[in-house]
Amino acid sequence: MEGSLARCAGVLVRLDRRLGRRAQARGRLAAGLYEFFCFGLKQASACLFGGLMVALLLASWRWYPRDAWLARYDFLTLAALAIQGILLAAKLESREEAKVILLFHAVGTAMELFKTAVGSWNYPEPALLRLGGVPLFTGFMYAAVGSYIARAWRLFDFRFDRHPPFGATVALAAATYLNFFTHHFLPDARPLLFAAVAWLFGPCRIRFRVRRAHRRMPLLLGFVLVALFIWLAENVGTLSHAWLYPSQRHGWHVVPPAKLGAWLLLMIISYVMVSALHRRPGAGGRNHPAALHFRDSSSPPPHAQRPECSRRIAPSKVSTPNWPGPSPTKGGARKTTSS
Repeated sequence: MEGSLARCAGVLVRLDRRLGRRAQARGRLAAGLYEFFCFGLKQASACLFGGLMVALLLASWRWYPRDAWLARYDFLTLAALAIQGILLAAKLESREEAKVILLFHAVGTAMELFKTAVGSWNYPEPALLRLGGVPLFTGFMYAAVGSYIARAWRLFDFRFDRHPPFGATVALAAATYLNFFTHHFLPDARPLLFAAVAWLFGPCRIRFRVRRAHRRMPLLLGFVLVALFIWLAENVGTLSHAWLYPSQRHGWHVVPPAKLGAWLLLMIISYVMVSALHRRPGAGGRNHPAALHFRDSSSPPPHAQRPECSRRIAPSKVSTPNWPGPSPTKGGARKTTSS
Protein backbone atom coordinates (compact mmCIF):
# COMPACT_ATOMS: atom_id res chain seq x y z
CA MET A 1 0.00 0.00 0.00
CA GLU A 2 2.85 2.37 0.81
CA GLY A 3 4.31 1.84 -2.67
CA SER A 4 0.96 2.61 -4.27
CA LEU A 5 0.64 5.81 -2.26
CA ALA A 6 4.15 6.85 -3.25
CA ARG A 7 3.26 6.34 -6.91
CA CYS A 8 0.06 8.36 -6.47
CA ALA A 9 2.06 11.15 -4.83
CA GLY A 10 4.44 11.09 -7.80
CA VAL A 11 1.52 11.40 -10.22
CA LEU A 12 0.17 14.36 -8.22
CA VAL A 13 3.53 16.10 -8.35
CA ARG A 14 3.85 15.64 -12.13
CA LEU A 15 0.27 16.76 -12.70
CA ASP A 16 0.81 19.80 -10.48
CA ARG A 17 3.92 20.78 -12.44
CA ARG A 18 2.08 20.55 -15.74
CA LEU A 19 -0.98 22.48 -14.56
CA GLY A 20 1.20 25.01 -12.74
CA ARG A 21 3.17 25.75 -15.89
CA ARG A 22 -0.03 26.21 -17.87
CA ALA A 23 -1.47 28.56 -15.24
CA GLN A 24 1.77 30.53 -15.08
CA ALA A 25 1.74 30.95 -18.86
CA ARG A 26 -1.75 32.48 -18.67
CA GLY A 27 -0.66 35.23 -16.26
CA ARG A 28 -0.59 36.12 -12.58
CA LEU A 29 -4.36 35.86 -12.10
CA ALA A 30 -4.50 32.33 -13.45
CA ALA A 31 -1.46 31.34 -11.37
CA GLY A 32 -3.07 32.82 -8.25
CA LEU A 33 -6.36 31.02 -8.89
CA TYR A 34 -4.54 27.74 -9.41
CA GLU A 35 -2.65 28.14 -6.13
CA PHE A 36 -5.91 28.92 -4.36
CA PHE A 37 -7.37 25.73 -5.85
CA CYS A 38 -4.36 23.77 -4.54
CA PHE A 39 -4.84 25.41 -1.14
CA GLY A 40 -8.42 24.11 -1.05
CA LEU A 41 -7.32 20.59 -1.97
CA LYS A 42 -4.74 20.52 0.81
CA GLN A 43 -7.24 21.86 3.32
CA ALA A 44 -9.65 19.10 2.29
CA SER A 45 -6.89 16.54 2.81
CA ALA A 46 -6.06 17.97 6.24
CA CYS A 47 -9.78 17.87 7.18
CA LEU A 48 -10.16 14.27 6.01
CA PHE A 49 -10.90 12.74 9.42
CA GLY A 50 -13.15 15.57 10.61
CA GLY A 51 -14.94 15.83 7.27
CA LEU A 52 -15.71 12.11 7.26
CA MET A 53 -17.02 12.31 10.83
CA VAL A 54 -19.34 15.22 9.99
CA ALA A 55 -20.55 13.37 6.89
CA LEU A 56 -21.27 10.29 9.04
CA LEU A 57 -23.28 12.40 11.50
CA LEU A 58 -25.52 13.66 8.70
CA ALA A 59 -25.78 10.36 6.84
CA SER A 60 -26.59 8.34 9.97
CA TRP A 61 -29.20 10.91 11.05
CA ARG A 62 -30.88 10.74 7.65
CA TRP A 63 -30.59 7.07 6.71
CA TYR A 64 -29.49 4.93 9.66
CA PRO A 65 -32.31 2.51 10.62
CA ARG A 66 -33.95 3.47 13.89
CA ASP A 67 -34.63 -0.17 14.79
CA ALA A 68 -31.15 -1.48 13.90
CA TRP A 69 -29.58 -3.93 16.35
CA LEU A 70 -26.52 -1.67 16.57
CA ALA A 71 -27.28 1.73 18.07
CA ARG A 72 -26.45 4.73 15.92
CA TYR A 73 -23.95 6.09 18.46
CA ASP A 74 -22.16 2.72 18.58
CA PHE A 75 -22.04 2.66 14.78
CA LEU A 76 -20.39 6.10 14.83
CA THR A 77 -17.81 4.90 17.37
CA LEU A 78 -16.89 1.84 15.29
CA ALA A 79 -16.80 3.91 12.09
CA ALA A 80 -14.43 6.42 13.71
CA LEU A 81 -12.13 3.59 14.79
CA ALA A 82 -12.20 2.18 11.25
CA ILE A 83 -11.32 5.56 9.72
CA GLN A 84 -8.45 5.99 12.16
CA GLY A 85 -7.16 2.52 11.33
CA ILE A 86 -7.33 3.16 7.58
CA LEU A 87 -5.41 6.44 7.93
CA LEU A 88 -2.67 4.65 9.85
CA ALA A 89 -2.54 1.68 7.47
CA ALA A 90 -2.36 4.01 4.46
CA LYS A 91 0.46 6.02 6.09
CA LEU A 92 -1.67 9.16 5.85
CA GLU A 93 -1.17 9.58 9.58
CA SER A 94 1.93 8.72 11.57
CA ARG A 95 2.01 6.82 14.84
CA GLU A 96 3.21 9.92 16.67
CA GLU A 97 0.26 11.91 15.34
CA ALA A 98 -2.08 9.07 16.33
CA LYS A 99 -0.73 9.21 19.89
CA VAL A 100 -1.50 12.93 20.11
CA ILE A 101 -4.98 12.31 18.70
CA LEU A 102 -5.52 9.59 21.33
CA LEU A 103 -4.61 12.17 23.97
CA PHE A 104 -7.18 14.51 22.42
CA HIS A 105 -9.75 11.75 22.79
CA ALA A 106 -8.95 11.35 26.49
CA VAL A 107 -8.96 15.11 27.19
CA GLY A 108 -12.20 15.60 25.27
CA THR A 109 -13.98 12.67 26.90
CA ALA A 110 -13.02 13.91 30.38
CA MET A 111 -14.55 17.30 29.62
CA GLU A 112 -17.64 15.65 28.10
CA LEU A 113 -18.21 13.63 31.28
CA PHE A 114 -18.23 16.79 33.35
CA LYS A 115 -20.26 18.92 30.93
CA THR A 116 -23.02 16.35 30.52
CA ALA A 117 -23.15 15.85 34.29
CA VAL A 118 -23.80 19.57 34.87
CA GLY A 119 -26.33 19.73 32.01
CA SER A 120 -24.43 21.84 29.48
CA TRP A 121 -25.62 19.47 26.72
CA ASN A 122 -26.80 15.89 26.41
CA TYR A 123 -26.83 12.87 24.10
CA PRO A 124 -30.45 11.82 23.61
CA GLU A 125 -29.95 8.39 21.98
CA PRO A 126 -29.03 5.04 23.58
CA ALA A 127 -25.58 3.44 23.29
CA LEU A 128 -23.64 0.52 24.70
CA LEU A 129 -20.19 2.01 24.01
CA ARG A 130 -20.33 4.87 26.46
CA LEU A 131 -18.94 6.23 29.71
CA GLY A 132 -21.72 7.50 31.90
CA GLY A 133 -23.85 9.67 29.65
CA VAL A 134 -21.12 10.14 27.04
CA PRO A 135 -20.98 7.94 23.91
CA LEU A 136 -17.38 7.12 22.98
CA PHE A 137 -17.66 8.61 19.49
CA THR A 138 -17.67 12.09 21.06
CA GLY A 139 -13.97 11.88 21.89
CA PHE A 140 -13.29 11.44 18.18
CA MET A 141 -14.96 14.76 17.47
CA TYR A 142 -12.28 16.43 19.62
CA ALA A 143 -9.64 14.19 18.05
CA ALA A 144 -10.74 15.47 14.63
CA VAL A 145 -9.47 18.92 15.60
CA GLY A 146 -6.09 17.50 16.58
CA SER A 147 -5.97 15.43 13.39
CA TYR A 148 -6.59 18.54 11.29
CA ILE A 149 -3.85 20.58 12.98
CA ALA A 150 -1.31 17.75 12.82
CA ARG A 151 -1.97 17.05 9.14
CA ALA A 152 -2.08 20.73 8.16
CA TRP A 153 1.23 21.32 9.97
CA ARG A 154 2.87 18.68 7.80
CA LEU A 155 1.10 19.38 4.49
CA PHE A 156 1.66 23.15 4.64
CA ASP A 157 5.18 22.96 6.12
CA PHE A 158 4.46 25.42 8.93
CA ARG A 159 7.13 27.94 9.97
CA PHE A 160 6.77 30.70 12.56
CA ASP A 161 8.05 34.17 13.33
CA ARG A 162 7.93 35.66 16.87
CA HIS A 163 6.33 32.56 18.35
CA PRO A 164 5.62 32.78 22.11
CA PRO A 165 7.69 30.60 24.47
CA PHE A 166 6.47 27.02 24.70
CA GLY A 167 6.16 27.17 28.50
CA ALA A 168 3.88 30.20 28.28
CA THR A 169 1.60 28.47 25.77
CA VAL A 170 1.39 25.37 27.99
CA ALA A 171 0.41 27.51 30.97
CA LEU A 172 -2.27 29.25 28.89
CA ALA A 173 -3.63 25.92 27.61
CA ALA A 174 -3.75 24.48 31.14
CA ALA A 175 -5.56 27.56 32.49
CA THR A 176 -8.01 27.43 29.59
CA TYR A 177 -8.81 23.75 30.12
CA LEU A 178 -9.25 24.30 33.87
CA ASN A 179 -11.63 27.21 33.23
CA PHE A 180 -13.93 24.95 31.20
CA PHE A 181 -14.63 23.23 34.54
CA THR A 182 -14.33 25.99 37.13
CA HIS A 183 -16.50 28.62 35.44
CA HIS A 184 -19.55 26.66 36.63
CA PHE A 185 -18.61 27.44 40.25
CA LEU A 186 -16.23 30.43 40.10
CA PRO A 187 -16.17 33.67 38.06
CA ASP A 188 -15.57 32.96 34.37
CA ALA A 189 -11.96 33.79 33.46
CA ARG A 190 -12.58 33.87 29.70
CA PRO A 191 -12.04 37.64 29.35
CA LEU A 192 -8.59 37.25 30.92
CA LEU A 193 -7.88 34.21 28.77
CA PHE A 194 -8.83 36.07 25.57
CA ALA A 195 -6.51 38.90 26.59
CA ALA A 196 -3.70 36.40 27.23
CA VAL A 197 -4.26 34.78 23.83
CA ALA A 198 -4.05 38.16 22.08
CA TRP A 199 -0.93 39.14 24.05
CA LEU A 200 0.93 35.88 23.42
CA PHE A 201 -0.10 35.07 19.86
CA GLY A 202 -0.87 38.53 18.49
CA PRO A 203 2.71 39.22 17.29
CA CYS A 204 3.19 35.72 15.85
CA ARG A 205 3.12 35.11 12.11
CA ILE A 206 2.71 31.67 10.57
CA ARG A 207 4.29 30.89 7.19
CA PHE A 208 2.73 28.10 5.15
CA ARG A 209 3.64 26.63 1.77
CA VAL A 210 0.93 25.73 -0.72
CA ARG A 211 3.17 24.93 -3.70
CA ARG A 212 6.65 26.44 -3.99
CA ALA A 213 6.47 29.67 -1.99
CA HIS A 214 5.71 30.36 1.66
CA ARG A 215 2.86 32.77 2.40
CA ARG A 216 2.45 34.55 5.71
CA MET A 217 -0.51 35.41 7.90
CA PRO A 218 -1.18 36.18 11.59
CA LEU A 219 -1.41 32.95 13.59
CA LEU A 220 -4.27 34.44 15.63
CA LEU A 221 -6.29 34.92 12.43
CA GLY A 222 -5.73 31.25 11.63
CA PHE A 223 -7.09 30.29 15.06
CA VAL A 224 -10.23 32.37 14.49
CA LEU A 225 -10.87 30.89 11.03
CA VAL A 226 -10.51 27.31 12.28
CA ALA A 227 -12.78 28.09 15.26
CA LEU A 228 -15.39 29.38 12.78
CA PHE A 229 -15.34 26.11 10.85
CA ILE A 230 -15.60 24.10 14.09
CA TRP A 231 -18.66 26.17 15.03
CA LEU A 232 -20.21 25.38 11.63
CA ALA A 233 -19.50 21.67 12.20
CA GLU A 234 -21.11 21.94 15.64
CA ASN A 235 -24.26 23.25 14.00
CA VAL A 236 -24.25 20.19 11.75
CA GLY A 237 -23.84 17.97 14.82
CA THR A 238 -26.80 19.48 16.65
CA LEU A 239 -28.91 19.52 13.49
CA SER A 240 -28.29 15.77 13.16
CA HIS A 241 -29.25 15.31 16.86
CA ALA A 242 -25.86 13.81 17.64
CA TRP A 243 -26.02 16.03 20.73
CA LEU A 244 -28.35 18.80 21.88
CA TYR A 245 -28.12 21.91 24.03
CA PRO A 246 -30.93 22.46 26.56
CA SER A 247 -32.41 25.24 24.41
CA GLN A 248 -32.65 22.87 21.41
CA ARG A 249 -34.76 20.16 23.03
CA HIS A 250 -38.01 21.60 21.68
CA GLY A 251 -36.71 22.51 18.24
CA TRP A 252 -33.38 23.03 16.52
CA HIS A 253 -31.86 26.47 16.09
CA VAL A 254 -28.43 27.75 15.22
CA VAL A 255 -25.84 27.45 17.98
CA PRO A 256 -25.28 30.98 19.36
CA PRO A 257 -22.25 32.72 17.79
CA ALA A 258 -20.98 33.34 21.33
CA LYS A 259 -19.80 29.71 21.25
CA LEU A 260 -17.09 30.84 18.84
CA GLY A 261 -15.16 32.08 21.87
CA ALA A 262 -15.22 28.65 23.46
CA TRP A 263 -14.00 27.05 20.24
CA LEU A 264 -11.23 29.62 19.93
CA LEU A 265 -10.01 28.65 23.40
CA LEU A 266 -10.27 24.99 22.47
CA MET A 267 -8.11 25.78 19.43
CA ILE A 268 -5.38 27.05 21.78
CA ILE A 269 -5.43 23.77 23.72
CA SER A 270 -5.36 21.78 20.49
CA TYR A 271 -2.55 23.80 18.97
CA VAL A 272 -0.34 23.53 22.06
CA MET A 273 -0.79 19.77 22.20
CA VAL A 274 0.22 19.36 18.55
CA SER A 275 3.13 21.80 18.94
CA ALA A 276 4.45 19.55 21.71
CA LEU A 277 4.71 16.77 19.11
CA HIS A 278 6.89 18.98 16.88
CA ARG A 279 8.93 20.11 19.86
CA ARG A 280 10.44 16.65 20.30
CA PRO A 281 14.08 16.33 19.21
CA GLY A 282 14.33 15.65 15.51
CA ALA A 283 10.65 16.28 14.88
CA GLY A 284 10.86 19.68 13.31
CA GLY A 285 14.22 21.43 13.38
CA ARG A 286 14.62 25.09 14.20
CA ASN A 287 11.42 26.11 12.44
CA HIS A 288 9.12 24.60 15.03
CA PRO A 289 8.22 25.84 18.52
CA ALA A 290 11.03 23.74 19.99
CA ALA A 291 13.59 26.42 19.20
CA LEU A 292 11.83 29.27 17.44
CA HIS A 293 13.92 32.41 17.34
CA PHE A 294 12.16 35.55 18.51
CA ARG A 295 13.17 38.54 16.46
CA ASP A 296 12.08 42.04 15.71
CA SER A 297 10.78 42.52 12.20
CA SER A 298 13.05 45.57 11.89
CA SER A 299 16.28 43.69 12.60
CA PRO A 300 17.31 40.67 10.52
CA PRO A 301 18.47 37.57 12.40
CA PRO A 302 21.98 36.16 12.07
CA HIS A 303 22.60 34.18 8.91
CA ALA A 304 22.81 30.89 10.79
CA GLN A 305 19.27 31.38 12.10
CA ARG A 306 17.68 33.02 9.07
CA PRO A 307 14.42 31.23 8.15
CA GLU A 308 13.98 29.72 4.75
CA CYS A 309 11.72 32.57 3.62
CA SER A 310 12.60 35.86 5.28
CA ARG A 311 10.33 37.96 3.09
CA ARG A 312 6.56 37.82 2.75
CA ILE A 313 6.73 35.76 -0.42
CA ALA A 314 9.95 34.05 -1.36
CA PRO A 315 10.83 30.93 -3.35
CA SER A 316 11.25 27.76 -1.39
CA LYS A 317 14.39 25.65 -1.64
CA VAL A 318 12.39 22.52 -2.30
CA SER A 319 12.39 21.16 -5.82
CA THR A 320 8.84 19.80 -5.86
CA PRO A 321 5.53 20.90 -4.32
CA ASN A 322 4.71 19.22 -1.01
CA TRP A 323 1.62 17.33 -2.13
CA PRO A 324 0.04 14.81 0.25
CA GLY A 325 1.89 11.52 0.50
CA PRO A 326 2.60 8.83 3.07
CA SER A 327 3.40 10.11 6.55
CA PRO A 328 6.93 9.62 7.88
CA THR A 329 7.34 6.35 9.72
CA LYS A 330 9.28 7.98 12.53
CA GLY A 331 9.16 11.29 14.32
CA GLY A 332 5.58 12.17 13.31
CA ALA A 333 6.55 15.08 11.05
CA ARG A 334 8.85 15.64 8.12
CA LYS A 335 12.16 17.10 9.24
CA THR A 336 12.85 20.57 7.93
CA THR A 337 15.84 22.81 8.41
CA SER A 338 16.62 26.45 7.98
CA SER A 339 18.90 27.56 5.21
